Amino acid sequence: MSMLRNLAVSLINAREERIVTTLPKAKELRPFVEKAITLSRKASNLEGDDTGARALHLRRQAAGFFHAGNMQAVAMTGKRGQVRLPRTAGVAALRRLFDELGERYKDRPGGYTRILKLGRRAGDNAELAIIELVDNQGERDALEAAKKRKSAGSKKKKAVETKSSDRGSTAQKESTESTAKVSDKSESMKTSAETTSEEPAETDAVDTNEPESGVAEES
Repeated sequence: MSMLRNLAVSLINAREERIVTTLPKAKELRPFVEKAITLSRKASNLEGDDTGARALHLRRQAAGFFHAGNMQAVAMTGKRGQVRLPRTAGVAALRRLFDELGERYKDRPGGYTRILKLGRRAGDNAELAIIELVDNQGERDALEAAKKRKSAGSKKKKAVETKSSDRGSTAQKESTESTAKVSDKSESMKTSAETTSEEPAETDAVDTNEPESGVAEES
């Protein structure tokens, strides 16, 4: 029991909310610490007029899962020149359990911890494992980073699509202009060809009229 209390205190007070231990210890610790977290969750969901008394009762029940406070603090209180001994890690774990974890898992019916296997340890060949609290700060940071990467990727994809559409519209505009130029050029060539075909007809008409005038003069 003392070993489970030490492990529970270490898990709740850990900065990364995870500890490394052997797999059998992790499996024993999981239901032990989840019972304490359930008590803090019940305290967060209390309603009614006597919530203070019931929350205090649940807090005292959860205190049994951790080491008690410093027993010498009461005996030394009020003595002049004596420095009050600091609170133990068990008291800090109980405070964090009800102040932070109870609110975090307020709407979660269970499954507050996760066990990850690490393989065998060199030396005694013991199987190691990580036991951690779910929804910890590391997981939240990873989710936020994934959302940012996803939003950045969608923005980049949208920018590429916009750029490709702009290129397509520019190419279409250029093809339209080139087609218009070709049509204008063909019309000008057609007009010049028609003009060229009309000039010999006028020349022939002039040649046919000249002999008639000559015959008239001779007569």
